[in-house]
Amino acid sequence: MKSMLKMNMGVLPLSMAVALTPVLCAAAIKGEQPTQPPPNFVVIFLDDAGYSDFHVFDTPPYPTPHVEKLAMEGTRFPRFYVPQAVCSASRASLLTGCYPGRTKIFGALGPRGSGLSEEFATIGEVLKPRGYATASFGKWHVGDTEETRPPARGFDESSGLMYSNDMWKHHPGTRHFDQWPLQFWKNGKITIEDVSPEDQRHLTRWATEHSVDFINRHAGQPFFLYVPHIMPHVPLFCSEAFEGKSGAGLYGDVIMEIDWSVGQIMEALEANGLADNTLVLFTSDNGPWTLYGDHGGVTPFRGAKTTSFEGGTRSGCIVRFPGMTPAGKISTTTWSTLDILPTFAALAGADLPENPIDGKDLRPVLSGDPHFKNPHAYYAFSIGRELQSILSGDGRWKLHQPYEYRIVEEAGGNGLPGKFARERIEYALYNLDKDPMESINVIEQYPEVAERMKALIARHAGMFYDTSEDPD
Repeated sequence: MKSMLKMNMGVLPLSMAVALTPVLCAAAIKGEQPTQPPPNFVVIFLDDAGYSDFHVFDTPPYPTPHVEKLAMEGTRFPRFYVPQAVCSASRASLLTGCYPGRTKIFGALGPRGSGLSEEFATIGEVLKPRGYATASFGKWHVGDTEETRPPARGFDESSGLMYSNDMWKHHPGTRHFDQWPLQFWKNGKITIEDVSPEDQRHLTRWATEHSVDFINRHAGQPFFLYVPHIMPHVPLFCSEAFEGKSGAGLYGDVIMEIDWSVGQIMEALEANGLADNTLVLFTSDNGPWTLYGDHGGVTPFRGAKTTSFEGGTRSGCIVRFPGMTPAGKISTTTWSTLDILPTFAALAGADLPENPIDGKDLRPVLSGDPHFKNPHAYYAFSIGRELQSILSGDGRWKLHQPYEYRIVEEAGGNGLPGKFARERIEYALYNLDKDPMESINVIEQYPEVAERMKALIARHAGMFYDTSEDPD
């Protein structure tokens, strides 16, 4: 990693200090490194899961007991966002704390392509100098060259796919990848040259087994475990143990296996005496791919994957961290994947990267500090290279500027994609406190808010988007 690191000192607010152990509090307040071991971090990052796919956020027709237990022991964040509702852009933002406009990782990268520049440090690279063991098991999708795969980007151990499982010669529809065999990698080496349908059935289980093994072997040192599950991205597959288990079709079976995976990881933490000193974060990279109908998830909000509406960018999130996150609470505070890197760094006593980042240290959000105000003036949302909308830092106001977007004209079924159509939105302002479905444009009623939001979106565009460039 070429990125240098800068000191990440800060003073904890009193409301957070009382929630932490005395040793950790005293060190944090004095600006010293804590004397007890820093916390472990586990990030479970699903692919295309719908907001309503788990019982803690809605009532799907199948059980998800392990995610429910995670929520009972932690805090739910129903207003959690990703800056772009597409695979690679979303993952790069989580790993770096940077907007897609900064890293120039847009959309979904293809096979064998270069990806995230070493100019931008990842969470793994930030935590390793603090003695963390690091691992990534699942779907990487921020680069498929030697210098951009996990071993070169701060991860001691890794396994899984370098890009989406539908970039595969067997996938139906208009996308064809016959020239690129879908490879399975482990620790920088190809272990399956051409993934078969039978192999796909084991992807969730393999990521889970590797995660549990990693926890068992690293119980004596701090670790960062990143589990970017390949499912429920199409094509859907689950192991034999979960076939037909949900009674709600293959999609439900896949979600139940993911729920099982959460339970296995939590059991491993408990068995090793690590559950109380491990922050577990559970969310999705974006909203559901509703183009696939019954093979896609469900969101109550407008839009879905590949849109900047709430259905694309809002992902239900759970954080469990005993002693810090209140158990069983639902927080309405707005925050984003951008904030994960600086928040983890602060909790670990690690240095921030020298490269600029866009996220903020939001430890008070995790602790439930009722007096804390989000320091972000806004969160911006894009699709591909196009900046489309902006959300006020308090999560109340959302402004869309004019652009064309996709809608599902006809949903597919049984693994086959449907048909897209395109519609256009003009300037539209929504009050998400009253209208989370983005159904009532109030721009004429609140012209002063609209002008303020337009200024923010112009500011963001000026920082990251050169309008003189060819967008293609």
